[in-house]
Order: sequence, then C-alpha cells, then structure tokens
Amino acid sequence: MTTKTVRNIIHIDEEKCNGCGACATKCVEGAIQMIDGKAKLVSDVYCDGLGACIGECPTGAITIEKREAESFDEIAVEKHLQHDSHAREDNLPCGCPGSAVQQFQCPSTKVAEFNTPVYRAHSRQPSTLGHWPVQLTLVPPRAPFLKDADVVLTAHCVPFAYANFHQDFLKGNALLIACPKLDDVEAHLEKLTQIIVQSGLKSLTVIRMEVPCCSGLVRLAQQAIARSGKNIPLEEVVISIRGEVIG
Repeated sequence: MTTKTVRNIIHIDEEKCNGCGACATKCVEGAIQMIDGKAKLVSDVYCDGLGACIGECPTGAITIEKREAESFDEIAVEKHLQHDSHAREDNLPCGCPGSAVQQFQCPSTKVAEFNTPVYRAHSRQPSTLGHWPVQLTLVPPRAPFLKDADVVLTAHCVPFAYANFHQDFLKGNALLIACPKLDDVEAHLEKLTQIIVQSGLKSLTVIRMEVPCCSGLVRLAQQAIARSGKNIPLEEVVISIRGEVIG
C-alpha cells in the first residue's frame, strides 16, 4: 500500500513541451513517457524527485515542485521497467510524432527492373560519396577528408526521404551521419567538438527531418561549435517526411 507525503516531484508544463523526448530517454526509472506527442509523468511512485530530466529539456518545460504525492517506490519501478522493456524495444523511447506510422503514395515513375542489365547499365545514378566511414561515432577527428572541409551533418533518415540527396547536398562535401534520438548524444557532442577543433572545418550544414526530436541534431551542432571556441558558419536544412525542403 502506498502512502502520500509532501515531497519533491517533477512538474511538466505541456504548453512548453515540444515533444523531443529527451526527458523520457534520460529518466532511468521510466517515470516519463511520451503520450500524444507530449511528455507525461505516468505515476508519482516512479519519480524520485531528483530531477535528472530537467537538464535535458530544451524548452524549460520541466521543474521540481513540492506537493503531496505517493512515495517513491523502487520495487514498483523495477516491476514497471521489466514490464515495459519489451514495449521499449518495439517503440521508440520518445514516442514523438516522428515515430508515427504513415503511408502515402509516391509519384508514379517508370524504372527498369532492378535485376535487369538495362537497370544496371543506364538507370543507376553515380554516388558522390567521397569517403568512408560516415557514422559520426566512427570518424576520427583528424580524418584527412575533414581537413578544411565543408561538412554535412545529416540525420539517418534524410537520404531516404530526400531523393536527390547526393546531387543537392553531398556532392563536394564531407559527410557525417547521426541520430539525436537513438545515438549517444554526449559522445557525439564530444566527437563533433574535437572534429571542429582539430580539422579546421570551413562550414557545417545540418540536414534534419521535420520531426521535433530531429531538432536535437541542430542543438548538437550549436553546442559543439560553442565548446570549440571556433567561429564557423552553421546552416540548417529541414526535410519533410514527404521528401521536400521546407526550411
């Protein structure tokens, strides 16, 4: 039986919440979940009131308040996490609008069959990728292709959504790819900061999807530039889930 006491517990201002899901990922007790695109405290008993999630919120939507609440229950948290583990494997941790399943019709275009010589000989567009690796985690800060380069930092989904990615964005640029939702953001921040400091980048262009959580890639770039102490141009390009440039 749970008891109620006056204690510290988090408060979420839904009007300020932008649905990025950073707080839900940070909360190791699983007290915060994304419901209908907003962060929610699912139960008082799961919240220890220490506020580890506060520093993750980019909009200041989370604060600590003192109110009557059920006592924090470690046993309940353990059961909750065990029950929720399979669901977390099947559903992205932030549950934001970017994880919503959508289906829409692509424009009708005649192409040769993939397995025919005609397709292989005439239909394939040449790649403009000039280096490997491309995953931010794997790229050394002093990689030669980064030296004095114009760098494109893109979310994983962008090249799939935007059909002409190679010709419009990649050609002539160095490429780094990362996901602000699924990757280790702190490790990415440290790596990108090192790259900026050690490689003398000429410019950095962040290309992201329109979904709220993907804006974390821009914040990552801004923080890395600030930490580096360098003054390099930063540009943001936003791609819609239908593959259009919208910002």
